[in-house]
Amino acid sequence: MDVVRLFGVNVRHQRKLKGMTQEQLAVAAEMERSYVSDLERGTRNPSVAALGRIADALEIEPNVLLLKN
Repeated sequence: MDVVRLFGVNVRHQRKLKGMTQEQLAVAAEMERSYVSDLERGTRNPSVAALGRIADALEIEPNVLLLKN
């Protein structure tokens, strides 16, 4: 699995663990909901800054979003 797809899978998994909707995550990360959706589907290549904002919004370390499960 490529790293962009892996990131998206992990974002979705962590978001659901926190009981958040895409909209809630987007607001917390100061992003558009459609951008979060694109990230989760692996159709957008996130910047390092975006990775950090999502990790902060999910209250996890950024590296968690890049780990293979």
